[in-house]
Amino acid sequence: MTQIEQRGTARSGYWYPEHGRPTSVDVLNLLRRYRAAEAEMRARTRSSMGMGETDLLALRLLLRAERRGDVLRQRDLAAALGLASPSVTALVDRLVKSGHVRREPHPDDRRATIVVPTSDTDAEVRATLGAMHRRMIDVIDAMDDEQTEAVAGFLERMVAAIEHVDEHEHGEVGGA
Repeated sequence: MTQIEQRGTARSGYWYPEHGRPTSVDVLNLLRRYRAAEAEMRARTRSSMGMGETDLLALRLLLRAERRGDVLRQRDLAAALGLASPSVTALVDRLVKSGHVRREPHPDDRRATIVVPTSDTDAEVRATLGAMHRRMIDVIDAMDDEQTEAVAGFLERMVAAIEHVDEHEHGEVGGA
């Protein structure tokens, strides 16, 4: 019995007809399970690295910038993360204290400093997330071109559906 058949049996029970393929509800439930699993993975990652969500987001931004050859100032981090100056200062102070980043003079502006991830940080992130990323890539690589295009198109349409903001007339909350 395939996983779809097993899900259909567990879901439908005695009263409901069996479906040969996942229904829209099945797909939405799988998306919810994926989001929950991803949130749990992020929580495990934050816990294993001893940091909060914003700290991890900052590290991701810094590592990406470093790979591109860009430099980030604290104010760049503040803008990207939507933080006020005192909050980003506290964030960078925490990351410096934990050994994940260091402050360095800006290469072109003597008055400014940049925030740079340490080489140990890149290695730690790769060790923490590398195997999981490899498993995810393996899942995608196992699909043929048609499947990959279908999944990519589906996800693009779901993002558009979620990002769409319905306009409501003022005063029409709860009906006419």
